[in-house]
Amino acid sequence: MYSIEIQNLSKNFPQLKTYSDIVLHPFTKQETMALRNINLKIKQGELFGLLGTNGAGKTTLLKILCTLVLPSSGCALVQGLDVKQQAKHVKRLIGYVISDERSFYWRLTGKQNLLFFASLNNILADKVDYLLDSVGLTQFDANKLFKDYSTGMRKKLAIARGLLTDPEILIMDEPANGLDPLAAMRLQSLIREFLVEQQHKTVIMATHDLHQVEAICDRIAILDKGEVKASGKVGDLNLMEILSNG
Repeated sequence: MYSIEIQNLSKNFPQLKTYSDIVLHPFTKQETMALRNINLKIKQGELFGLLGTNGAGKTTLLKILCTLVLPSSGCALVQGLDVKQQAKHVKRLIGYVISDERSFYWRLTGKQNLLFFASLNNILADKVDYLLDSVGLTQFDANKLFKDYSTGMRKKLAIARGLLTDPEILIMDEPANGLDPLAAMRLQSLIREFLVEQQHKTVIMATHDLHQVEAICDRIAILDKGEVKASGKVGDLNLMEILSNG
């Protein structure tokens, strides 16, 4: 069974016009292509990697799956639900883990942050302690101010927040970005062993790190300039050759 099916998906963003464009071509619509004819199927319970450089379209694709951005054409189905027509139901199935630290309150503790987001979703406070422990944040860590957290601790708290609603699918945007090699390895183990193998989540992870997808992903898709250059099992793809030909 497929958790996600993407069919001929494209996304264009309006392009800002210069003054001369407004004067000379006032009715001409200018757009920038972010995604072009994306076709992907992601199996239930697998760890799927989206590999590509900055600007390849990874984040745009993730935001479409999370119903934060609407596609220009084509469709994306999450557990058979259309992200455009059934957005409210899709949101209940997905947890979104982003690297943006500004989405947390820096003068609250890690636990207070999580309690706040739990209250927004009518989730019992008891679950907060369980999630903090599950992602490897001790009671001492939980009671430290977020501003004093290391990068690795902030990543873990972001994962805990993404798990608050117990989603079937977890979408992660550059989860190991900014981590040192040892911290990155620990986070990879958390994603693979806890989220996928123990919790049986479907995890979609966007990254520019080739070694990361080789280490933990079941299958991957390589995005370049908004298009899928290749997809399949990690062991079946010559990643270096594909990337060098880009």
